[in-house]
Amino acid sequence: MSTTDTAPQSTRTTAPPKGERIADWADSRLGIYHFKFMIRKVFPDHWSFMFGEIALYSFIMLILTGVWLSLFFNPSMGEVVYDGPQTAMQGMRMSEAYASTLKISFEIRGGLFIRQLHHWSALVMIGALCIHTLRHLLTGSFRKPREANWLIGFSMLVLVTLEGFVGYSLPDDLLSGTGLRIAEGVTLAIPVVGTYLTLFLFGGEFPSFDVIPRFYSIHILLIPAIVAALLTVHLILVFYHKHTQFRGPGRTEQNVVGQPLMPQYTAKAGGFFFLVTGVLALMAGIAQINPVWVFGPYRPDQISQGSQPDWYMGFLEGALRAMPAWEFVIPGGYTINMGVLLPAVVLPTVMMAVIALWPFLEAWVTGDKREHHLLDRPRDHPTRTSFVIAFVSLYMVLFFGGANDILAERFNLSLNSITWGVRIGVFVVPALTYIVTRRICLALQLRDRDKLLHGRETGKIRRLPHGEFVEVHERLDRGREYALLTKEPYKPLEAPEPEHDGVPNPQSRKEALRYRLSRWLYGGQVPAPTAQEMQEALEHLGHSAGGHGEAGHKTPVEGREPDQVLH
Repeated sequence: MSTTDTAPQSTRTTAPPKGERIADWADSRLGIYHFKFMIRKVFPDHWSFMFGEIALYSFIMLILTGVWLSLFFNPSMGEVVYDGPQTAMQGMRMSEAYASTLKISFEIRGGLFIRQLHHWSALVMIGALCIHTLRHLLTGSFRKPREANWLIGFSMLVLVTLEGFVGYSLPDDLLSGTGLRIAEGVTLAIPVVGTYLTLFLFGGEFPSFDVIPRFYSIHILLIPAIVAALLTVHLILVFYHKHTQFRGPGRTEQNVVGQPLMPQYTAKAGGFFFLVTGVLALMAGIAQINPVWVFGPYRPDQISQGSQPDWYMGFLEGALRAMPAWEFVIPGGYTINMGVLLPAVVLPTVMMAVIALWPFLEAWVTGDKREHHLLDRPRDHPTRTSFVIAFVSLYMVLFFGGANDILAERFNLSLNSITWGVRIGVFVVPALTYIVTRRICLALQLRDRDKLLHGRETGKIRRLPHGEFVEVHERLDRGREYALLTKEPYKPLEAPEPEHDGVPNPQSRKEALRYRLSRWLYGGQVPAPTAQEMQEALEHLGHSAGGHGEAGHKTPVEGREPDQVLH
């Protein structure tokens, strides 16, 4: 054994490594050592969690490509005569915004690729945010303590959708100009404040000289700054509240089972970032999008045949096309255009309000004040799942309604027939979707209960001694069984008492409403097996497996021939 003692820190003469000196310098000024707990922050692993990451990585690509495009784009409505390489447009009058878009596309090296990468990133980000929002709705991750974070995330979805529309309008081509014209009409349809909002947004009667510069400031400065701030708060709250997770062995409301931030999760997230950016780059390189040179510059007296907005605005287009031309004049000489106000202002506002306020509505109906960190499977909450899918079906009906002219042309159908089909489908399709989805969820619950009590099908056919053929069932694996048995037992509220000791209940109406809503929300659930039923089921499984018991691999009893098994 060595007798050499280690010299104390104060008597050492060798300098610490350079990396350590840099870390000490940074810690003395920034306190980075206090954040070492974040290195071991645990994140659960599930494929449905990746949509939020896709949206984040697409946003990063939007920022990078947007900064590059801002160096070459000229947001001016000044008129110029085109003399660039696009021969079909030479000598044509157009705005400087449109001319600079053509220059980026045909004269700047890599410009068309960056333009398309920017556009595809926007579409993918909005799509990923929509699916991310649906995942939160279907699994119940919006419940306490995440209501505020839910509102932040939903606000980001709305802002990013507006950001996409504003950016889509900047090139001042005929297609985007048509969309701007519709947006101006929608704004004017708002009672009382419509004219003031139009003046604020468009700078005067459309097309005004200020519309593109104003939209450019909103697109590159105002909305991105708000989204970046909300995203920062959103991620901080995810860290603070810890990530939600699906039920499973070892997973409780007090812990998180997964991988630490460093190095596993960071390595996976980094690899996924390059995968997402690679796919976006591939799409930008081989899939043409928004070819503004095909549409030409915007002119108020023209419109492109088969005009279609980006997919996220398709439902609004469909609602406008499906709504009959209905207007009336109120006292004072003001015209209320319900053909625009109802589908383009009232309907989107109601849809957004329902989704934004759903966590608070559900908490009020159920009276649930507990914190929830474990997720539901969609089938475990049939009413909520059915409502969300019906909401999506309404969106899809309106989306296809926005393409009624394209559908009529491609499939040789009547435009009026398609429009009436959309009008009827707005009421019929969501109702049918709700009923069918609820039945599917309840059927899946019954299937889970059957698997718990009777085991899973193995595909093995056993011949019994008396000649009967039966299929061998095996007990579910412990992880699957645990997840099914520990699901939340949702139950409606108790019926309120109209009076107590002869004193009327002053809250009887509100409690009766909550009772009816809770029966709608939680009624008709398939109950999980009781402990006694599970015990009997396990004994039956062990007996039917020929004495295999829980392990399922014991040898047959000596002196008895095993049953014949056919695979």
